[in-house]
Amino acid sequence: MTQERITLVGRPGCHLCDTAREVVARVATDTGTGWAEVSIDDDADLRERYAEQIPVVLLDGTEHAFFRVDEHRLREALAGRRGWLGRRRA
Repeated sequence: MTQERITLVGRPGCHLCDTAREVVARVATDTGTGWAEVSIDDDADLRERYAEQIPVVLLDGTEHAFFRVDEHRLREALAGRRGWLGRRRA
């Protein structure tokens, strides 16, 4: 059984959620990473926290992205690399 590292928080009928789901599913399949999807409509705490931000991607329980999921950045984060946002100039 694969541990779920990625959580997609969204809601049915959300077109941005549909797009995010495609990206998350592709990355998860390619990397062998477990993922789950939860609806803010089923969880009052999630609805209160993320109602204006969906879709939200959590990686290991920490907010990774919202509105749009950058496939390359998600792959980098899963590989333990910080990506361009965390790079320092030499």
